[in-house]
Amino acid sequence: MGAQRKHFTPEFKQAAVRRAASGDATVLDVARELGIRTDRLREWIAHAQGSSRRQRPAGGASAAPLSLDEEVRELRRENAQLREERDILKKAAAFFARESR
Repeated sequence: MGAQRKHFTPEFKQAAVRRAASGDATVLDVARELGIRTDRLREWIAHAQGSSRRQRPAGGASAAPLSLDEEVRELRRENAQLREERDILKKAAAFFARESR
């Protein structure tokens, strides 16, 4: 049996999107802080920007879309985070490969 799916209020989603859009933290950081999956937060952001494949509910309020500069800053921050994680994983793989000989 799988885990029960969590349901989040529209207010929680909007606050998460605003936090991610503020530029103070990466999407990854915000997702970790809130205890949600990164892909779910990205989905909420896309939905708030109107680029979601799903149709918006009628009358639903959304956070203001990110400007291009904000989006570039966010993507650069996220890219740096991902590169750092990749480098750590490379070092760990090399370490364990040496240990297994």
